[in-house]
Amino acid sequence: MVLDPVTLELKSHEQKIVHEGQKVIRDKVKAEMHQAVVEVGTDICADVDEAFMDVSTLRKTIHAIADDLGLKMGAAGTHPFSHWESQLITDHVRYSEIVNELQEAARSNLIFGLHVHVGMETRELAIHIANSARYFLPHVFALSTNSPFWEGRQTGYKSFRTKVFEKFPRTGIPDFFGSIEDYDNYVKLLIKTNCIDNAKKIWWDLRVHPFFNTVEFRICDIPLTVHETIAITALFQAICAKLYKLRNQNLNFIIYPRALVNENKWRASRYGIEGNLIDFGKEMEVNSRVLIYELLDFVDDVVPQLGSRHAINYVHKILESGTGADRQLKVYEDTHNLTAVTDYIQSQFLHGI
Repeated sequence: MVLDPVTLELKSHEQKIVHEGQKVIRDKVKAEMHQAVVEVGTDICADVDEAFMDVSTLRKTIHAIADDLGLKMGAAGTHPFSHWESQLITDHVRYSEIVNELQEAARSNLIFGLHVHVGMETRELAIHIANSARYFLPHVFALSTNSPFWEGRQTGYKSFRTKVFEKFPRTGIPDFFGSIEDYDNYVKLLIKTNCIDNAKKIWWDLRVHPFFNTVEFRICDIPLTVHETIAITALFQAICAKLYKLRNQNLNFIIYPRALVNENKWRASRYGIEGNLIDFGKEMEVNSRVLIYELLDFVDDVVPQLGSRHAINYVHKILESGTGADRQLKVYEDTHNLTAVTDYIQSQFLHGI
């Protein structure tokens, strides 16, 4: 998020950050639908250490450019007090089409998310991994929660960003698909019937990417810090590696219906790591932290091969210190001032780099 240095309101940068950034990091920086948003993306990374270096470079580069332009940067799922009505839309054909179709749902979609791509050998493998990985989405999402405020109000949610995004069609937990052909036929039907013009307008929390051989995890709020981002990235990678290992042993994780996974997603958005999730195997509520520790145990055997132990271990730090939402709420509890919360958000942008 691009911030005014004095008021800390969201601020249009008139794409100056993007134009200057492209001179340094080329197409790794892009405009987004709202002019107060900057999108950055890494190269393909061989491991989490490369990802950490890449994300750190992106944040440092954007921060320095913004600073030169007299602007501040921050990373949270929503801005604590800015109103979407006063924010400008980027002049671009694609965004104009989306706003024309989705109207106020699009104009009010002033949110900030993290997407993690995990490379796959084939699209057939990708749909298998995506089907099984759906169960774990709420667990990792709970760790990322970082949007407790919306338009100057404490929402009662740890991630209100997901509630804002639910106004879009084709969002949320995806259905199970029996094969990649089933998925492709679904996409073709939507295109044929003018629901979408391409598969990028499927905005699920998890999808087989339409153009890359990746499983793309899209459920998470953008974290305050790089270390949190990489911990979550490492966990998604480890989940995929574990499911891949099980498949090679002719084993699989139980496939649960979308309706059940949705119950856990709602709990994660409301309570973050502070509440209970449902263990559908035991058919009972279990403390969210306990289930996240169980997830860490589940993937533990693949972590050494991935070389991501240090990144995965940072999950323990999140469980101890709280998510971004928990820390934002602590600042608000201490100050009763949303400007102080936003100042804290921008102070965390380069933390740990």
